[in-house]
Amino acid sequence: MNRNEGSAPVATTHTPSTASAPAMTSRPRGAGTGTTFTRWLGIVTLASMAAVALFGLVLSPEDVVQGESVRILYVHVGTVWVAYLAFVVTAVSSAAYLWRRTHSLTWDRIAGASAEIGVLFMAVTLLTGSLWGRLSWGTFWVWDARVTTTAFLFITYVGYLAVRGLGGSHEQRARRSAVVALLAVIEIPLVHFSVKLWRSVHQDASVAGRTTDVTLDGLMLFTLLLATVAFTLLYVWYVLHRQRVMTMEDALDDKGLDLALAERRREAATNGVSNGAPSATGEVTN
Repeated sequence: MNRNEGSAPVATTHTPSTASAPAMTSRPRGAGTGTTFTRWLGIVTLASMAAVALFGLVLSPEDVVQGESVRILYVHVGTVWVAYLAFVVTAVSSAAYLWRRTHSLTWDRIAGASAEIGVLFMAVTLLTGSLWGRLSWGTFWVWDARVTTTAFLFITYVGYLAVRGLGGSHEQRARRSAVVALLAVIEIPLVHFSVKLWRSVHQDASVAGRTTDVTLDGLMLFTLLLATVAFTLLYVWYVLHRQRVMTMEDALDDKGLDLALAERRREAATNGVSNGAPSATGEVTN
């Protein structure tokens, strides 16, 4: 290797690129999805879920007809309520994204996060419903109007999540998924009123139903309402964290190309120096 007279050592030409790499990959201080509010919300949610377990499994009495199997009611009703709420929030957030005055990808992320949690809770609803059906009807599944429409609603929102996973920009993802969400939410009234629209072996609403003669014990009613509140708090806690994760994922996607190009430029500069191109100090290497 030949060097020009009086030139500085070549090793100094690689210092800027190696020194800048750790700064680009380091984790920002305080990065995460938790805040003081979400931490307190998590504590309240955990306490309320513990209370539901205590009242639902120990303190509330068994049913005079269904016996101990009635305890599934506290999970079944609470999760289906949250699933309905989640899908409605998805539709409202999608409409907010499409409206020009509130057009923001934040609404799209809320819609996506809410739909994911809604699908999770709807899966729990179907699972507890099948267990309850096995104890009450002698089978895990019947092609009942309420059961079938609920399963169809679940599949629809699984499809919504699949649409969100298709390729394209963030804006393309938001537009197409918003349209699907506004169409899918129409199924909720169909599911809710299916007991009245068709012959159904599924019972009507135990609390708000006008045609049912079911009377809940006071402690059973309290436990049911407590479970509904607890699952709602859990849903809010989940959505807050999930939409923040989605924000980080979108930011990573946006910056990923810039980081890749910067890395490629550093590689090209390094290769240029090693192949005989002039360095920053005026050196020429062979």
